[in-house]
Amino acid sequence: MFKAMENYEIYVGGIFKKTNSILNVVCPFDNKIFAQTYLAEKAELEDAIEKGLSVEKILKEMPLYKRYEILMQISNEIKNSRKHLAEILAMESAKPLKYALGEIDRGVQSFLIAAEESKRLPKEYMAIDWMTVGEGKEGLVKYFPIGLVAGISPFNFPLNLAAHKIAPAIAAGNPIILKPARTTPLSVLELAKIVDKTELPKGAMSILPMDREAGNQLVTDQRIKMLTFTGSSSVGWKMKAEAGMKKVSLELGGNAGVIVSDSANIDLAVKKCAIGAFAYSEQVCIHVQRIYIHEKIFDVFTEKFAEAVKKLKVGHPTEPDTDISAMIDEENALRVEQWIKEATADGAKIICGGNRTGAFVEPTVLTSTKHQMKVCSQEVFGPVVTLEKFNDFHTAVEWVNNTEYGLQAGIFTDSIHEMNYAFNHLEVGGVMVNEVSLFRVEQMPYGGVKNSGVGREGIKYAIIEMMEPKLLVKNID
Repeated sequence: MFKAMENYEIYVGGIFKKTNSILNVVCPFDNKIFAQTYLAEKAELEDAIEKGLSVEKILKEMPLYKRYEILMQISNEIKNSRKHLAEILAMESAKPLKYALGEIDRGVQSFLIAAEESKRLPKEYMAIDWMTVGEGKEGLVKYFPIGLVAGISPFNFPLNLAAHKIAPAIAAGNPIILKPARTTPLSVLELAKIVDKTELPKGAMSILPMDREAGNQLVTDQRIKMLTFTGSSSVGWKMKAEAGMKKVSLELGGNAGVIVSDSANIDLAVKKCAIGAFAYSEQVCIHVQRIYIHEKIFDVFTEKFAEAVKKLKVGHPTEPDTDISAMIDEENALRVEQWIKEATADGAKIICGGNRTGAFVEPTVLTSTKHQMKVCSQEVFGPVVTLEKFNDFHTAVEWVNNTEYGLQAGIFTDSIHEMNYAFNHLEVGGVMVNEVSLFRVEQMPYGGVKNSGVGREGIKYAIIEMMEPKLLVKNID
């Protein structure tokens, strides 16, 4: 694969095009250019908007069986191209191949679930005669496509997080313009090739890598009826403030905590936490960043956890047995290294890891940390996890909540009381029991509270976000 430089045209309103702005795509592991694509400029974006608007009525009136067939064809073609897509994804993002293959499998599921959900779009019969004035009347609530959608997806799941915007848009009957991350545009441009072979009307989807200035029109242009953004909190809330009257869905950052109770299966917790903390160098918004362990099992857990982390295999992302590879770029690796140094200077102790080479940061485990340290209070988005002990489960829940974020959390326990208490009191969008915060499947409602965003993804829930309810009240006779 990639024996020669490959060139990818961008997808503008159903047509593959080149522009005057070349975008080199680099493998973060060795910083070598392996492919080229193009940046869309104002003219391409305007073309995509106009073509998207021109097919709104066609998509709205498209029968559901046709949407289903299109989505199923995309799902099947992703499955058929699994190995090829995973290799591209691994190269552009430095995601280890085993995790890249998993992401492609999730992309298959995203379009499959969207196909199924397209056959049961929401509607509701409503009784109106709860008061005398409503006697003889009944109501119907039906959901209609919202219109042209703008999607902005991040580098860390370049195919599947794009799928979580594209698939629901098609199922709901909306055109969509998607802006992928400039560092990882190729896997979603490969997806465009798959979509282009279907009967989806030309103009219903555009894939436009853009610089931030050009991409800001996706936020401010009032012809676009919804913005769905996945990325950093600072950027997301700024977009929401500039979006005007359009609907906005934000899936932002996290600082996930996991609680390991003294009743937990330690080996299970260690195994899952090691993956949850370091899969894809922790560049996942629901990765395990803070682990709180009951003092009775703290030493045993810590010893086993450190052993598991040291066994993780470092290597090139395309090697089948690689567990951890480079971060997305050296700039972020330098930031993570600095945060580790700041923590140790303030008294934190390194259990293992702590070193950086280029864009690679060793899997790092810290203890004796303080809440005000950046590795505890902010989103690391790098291979660093902290271990601290607790003696009261309620206190551990308070510690997990002691952050500006609230995306997902995990607990390991055999106590029904602790499970119920965590579910009722953790300030997050999802609680995983005997599982880590990293767990996600495509049909789940996914999103958070506080600085973690607004709205929900997960295919069915994203479809609902992309539609508007309308009420019909009529006489029964």
